[in-house]
Amino acid sequence: MNSDQLRTRLARILYARSYREGDFTLTSGKKSDYYFDCKQTALHPEGGYLIGRLFLEQIKTSGMKIQGVGGMTLGADPLVTAVTVLSYLENTPLPGFIVRKESKGHGTNAFLEGMANFEPGYRVCLLEDVVTTGGTLLKACERVRDAGLKIEGILCVLDREEGGRDNIISAGYDFISIFTRKELIHEAES
Repeated sequence: MNSDQLRTRLARILYARSYREGDFTLTSGKKSDYYFDCKQTALHPEGGYLIGRLFLEQIKTSGMKIQGVGGMTLGADPLVTAVTVLSYLENTPLPGFIVRKESKGHGTNAFLEGMANFEPGYRVCLLEDVVTTGGTLLKACERVRDAGLKIEGILCVLDREEGGRDNIISAGYDFISIFTRKELIHEAES
């Protein structure tokens, strides 16, 4: 399948498994008439494959020269896994890391898991499922920088188009999404 076919197939799976309309309170505290639970698609065999494949294509076409990928638990866990496994299968292995919400509290007391695969100064890309305001993602960026890694860019599955993109770009990061909400609905329904 080419990129357009991958996107179309992913849009249909995302719309069927992850998109819900109703009355929801988001992580940001905002109220919304829709909710996007990307984990339902990212943990689906084909959905996880498609997300991983499209993220790898975005990394290549963006020109990012990265040495690994990571993201905030729990939403990024399956995304990081998909990209790391597919990168290995393509002979361009990218190790992964996961950012904890709270430090471990014992042992190394670290915020990042998987750091045995990284050296200080490694260039990385952060993966995210959904971006609303970008607040959670920017907190993850601080922890990644504090761990000594350099963030080359941020990729997400869905940009809700509610200020997150602008906040992330204003903080100095490149930002690419597979879909905006409008694109997802348009592509899934066409």
